[in-house]
Amino acid sequence: MKEQLRIPVTKMQRASKFVKTGAKVGGNYLKHYGKRLINPDMSRDELDEENAEDIYASLSELKGSALKVAQMLSMDKNVLPGAYQSKFAMSQYSAPPLSYPLVVKTFRDQLGKGPEEIFDTFSRKAVNAASIGQVHQAKLDGKKLAVKIQYPGVADSISSDLRIVKPIAARMFKISAAELDQYMEEVESKLLEETDYALELERSEEITRLCGGLDNVVFPGYYREYSTPRILVMDWIDGMHLREWVQTEPSPDQRNLIGQALWDFYQYQIHELRQVHADPHPGNFLITGEGKLGIIDFGCVKVIPDDFYDKYFQLMKRDVLDESYDLESLFNELGFLSSQDSPKERAFFMAIFTEMIELLGKPFHSDTFDFGDDTYFRKIFETGERVSKMKEIRNSKTARGNRHGLYINRTYFGLYNLLNELQATVTTGTLESA
Repeated sequence: MKEQLRIPVTKMQRASKFVKTGAKVGGNYLKHYGKRLINPDMSRDELDEENAEDIYASLSELKGSALKVAQMLSMDKNVLPGAYQSKFAMSQYSAPPLSYPLVVKTFRDQLGKGPEEIFDTFSRKAVNAASIGQVHQAKLDGKKLAVKIQYPGVADSISSDLRIVKPIAARMFKISAAELDQYMEEVESKLLEETDYALELERSEEITRLCGGLDNVVFPGYYREYSTPRILVMDWIDGMHLREWVQTEPSPDQRNLIGQALWDFYQYQIHELRQVHADPHPGNFLITGEGKLGIIDFGCVKVIPDDFYDKYFQLMKRDVLDESYDLESLFNELGFLSSQDSPKERAFFMAIFTEMIELLGKPFHSDTFDFGDDTYFRKIFETGERVSKMKEIRNSKTARGNRHGLYINRTYFGLYNLLNELQATVTTGTLESA
């Protein structure tokens, strides 16, 4: 993949790039509608492919929050057409890397020395490049290390980038303004945290220490003396990315073992630590040669407030769907319903959210769950697609739900998708016993 020699860093440079991309997308629409005059039955597939290609190319050059939002949207299969999902998913670990001179400059700015003055060896080419930073391999005193380097200007551009992206996302993906406001506010706060590698170091050390007793899970060690707010150094874990490992056709027992390790890791964080690794995409997990789950990135951690936890996880319990349970009051407390709702609106949103929590909570309603059940996942995606098209949802003037639920929902759906890729059956246990 071609290396990138510079990143637009000023507000003017970045805004100009967005404008140029918007013009390309506009041209794609004109071409599409011109072709439809000749062939009225023509689908949107070609338009989506061209738009996804142009938008991804632009975001890849800009790096940072805009590319991160694309990555996050690609994980939510109910928001984007397939062309966008597959293209934006590349931002998880296949964005164009920065050139080596820019890497050296970051080291000199942060540590006063170039990487080759610090390490015994240092790979000039990145082995992995994503939305906020890229990873190089190094060696020091016989140890193999992973060195994560943040792209220049990423932290400073978050707020201005999101202000530009917001109206584009609202128009293209038909997300209601109220929902998008709440979404972007929470995303901005988490992205600002993700660009603080000093905070990531603190959280990484704490969570890996507290999760150290879990079975079949391994974590890297971290090196404070070589880490800064823009550089993070840790042990290199040899292994295959989860998606690559699945393609080697491991046995059902191996899949179940890794699936159980994933499930236990997330349940322990959420229910014991009340903070969670909230970025469950395949690029953050490795399967080692010993058949264990390696977890390599704690840049996105969601701290779960106690009052939200108590209410939210009531939704996952089996008895919440009983007629005797006052589900309406719980929906009010969590913001799914509004005091401004008419009786008709209240009935509509009660029905929709009841259907959705029944689906999300299903793995918690039995001692084991088969995540390889594609019927279950088809129902989730079909429900999400149907709900996203409802005019009552798109035109709602009220943001539905709690801002803390955005990353928790994303975490669970991301975890469910990983377990589905593994085709794993895991011991979930009912939530009452968690």
